[in-house]
Amino acid sequence: MPNTIIIGSGSYIPTKIIGKDFFMDSVFYTDEGEKIEKPNEEIIQKFIEITEIENRRYLEDDEFNSDLGYRAAVEAIEDAKIDKEEIDYIIYASNFGEVNTDGMTNFLPSMSSRLKNKLGIKNRKTINYDMIFGCPGWVEALIMADTLIKAEKAKLILVVGSETLSRVTDAFDRNKMIFADGAGAVVVKATDQENVGVIADSTICDNHEELLYLVNAPSLKTDEDRKKLYIRMNGRKIYEYALKYVPVAIKDTIDKANLDITDIDKILIHQANAKMDYAMISRLFKLYKISDYDHDIAPMTIQQFGNSSVATIPTMFDLIAKGKMQPHNFKSKDNVVFASVGAGMNINALVYRFP
Repeated sequence: MPNTIIIGSGSYIPTKIIGKDFFMDSVFYTDEGEKIEKPNEEIIQKFIEITEIENRRYLEDDEFNSDLGYRAAVEAIEDAKIDKEEIDYIIYASNFGEVNTDGMTNFLPSMSSRLKNKLGIKNRKTINYDMIFGCPGWVEALIMADTLIKAEKAKLILVVGSETLSRVTDAFDRNKMIFADGAGAVVVKATDQENVGVIADSTICDNHEELLYLVNAPSLKTDEDRKKLYIRMNGRKIYEYALKYVPVAIKDTIDKANLDITDIDKILIHQANAKMDYAMISRLFKLYKISDYDHDIAPMTIQQFGNSSVATIPTMFDLIAKGKMQPHNFKSKDNVVFASVGAGMNINALVYRFP
């Protein structure tokens, strides 16, 4: 049975930097629809203390999700040194599709078919799939790619995660300061090498009361248009859910790979809130009865890039792979964990071993 290795990566980080001053004139409301009377300086500073997000990136008005995905994909294809016409599948992870400047979402045609068109791929047997799976979408797309390769349905797959969350946020919601835009991509290939690539994965879907932890909903300002919907999250519920279940899911995946936490060189975890990420990693080590560990095992980008959803992990992977996040790096035989949690609620993790 073949294994799945990453042979190229790419990312696109929008150039528009959005700092805290961007929100100084905002008017914020509570979840109950009441105006928050605290000074914005105080609201924003408290937000930074919890999330550590100082800056985030937004796309330009004339850019779209597929544009970001295209730039990341081109870079990944060039890095892999492959002929794009030989790609068997394009799997595109996104949650809102091709969002216009008015916040209208569009999945017709699909994001993967839009990308295939922009790449100019003529091969009619290059199959396009969209992955709508919350923030864990890119990791789940990589799991799907590995499944297709192990089933010998494909030899070469382009896996993209791209999102434009800045266009689906409520102007009156403090949580809008979390969200950002970006894209990341990898090319994966079938190999006969043993014990390399994706060596273990797991996915959990809790879709009962957890279904409503992260949804689309009308504006917090009740006299706004009630037909227009924005991303809305129950931060407290998500925090509690993530801390309870994500560390266990990661450990289960490491166990499935017949490894110990001491065998893991990096943990690339989805980043929506720095406080939550630190707590999840700490709880993971406590499951192994370890209280003191090297915090460099879990690189962070949220402070400068914000939460770009499906783009977070592939962007971070690409930056480290290309030496752009020193002192972090990847070496041959390194074991790297990818893990994410998000809308659904869904959790996934995989262990990747570099050839």
